[in-house]
Amino acid sequence: MPKKTSKFQFVPFLICLFIPLFVGFLGSMLTLDSVKTWYLTLNKPAFNPPNAVFGPVWSLLYVLMGISSYLVWKKRKTAMGYSWAIGIYALQLLLNLMWSFLFFYQHQIGFALIEIGLLLLTIIINAFIFYRIDKTAGWLFVPYILWVSFASYLTYSISLLN
Repeated sequence: MPKKTSKFQFVPFLICLFIPLFVGFLGSMLTLDSVKTWYLTLNKPAFNPPNAVFGPVWSLLYVLMGISSYLVWKKRKTAMGYSWAIGIYALQLLLNLMWSFLFFYQHQIGFALIEIGLLLLTIIINAFIFYRIDKTAGWLFVPYILWVSFASYLTYSISLLN
């Protein structure tokens, strides 16, 4: 007998999108002033993308996180470990915000480097946990993993150059 799939629920979907986008908004508020001042004074590696790249990339990643969390939410009643999945999801969102706070707001490149390593590990764990609940939800984290891996290397390079 084929699996019964639940229909799309618009309001929960919007809430799932809103949460990571709001975290991204808060992060952007922490970075706004520094991007125009302090960040311009840093020595950066040649592979550092133009500032205009970061906003669209992060926006897309937050949307993918929201979609992923919605897919997991839809299976909340039958998924083993749903509470754990949402807990690790919330933790990685908090760590995501903390990186912006440490790097751009506090100008603590070294602490931001340590923190982004923890963030990356948490994202990978999050992806695996989501994957166990919904394969698509897990795969939607792959671009995020790749981008934060790149951001980790970029943070490391900036720490060496400064």
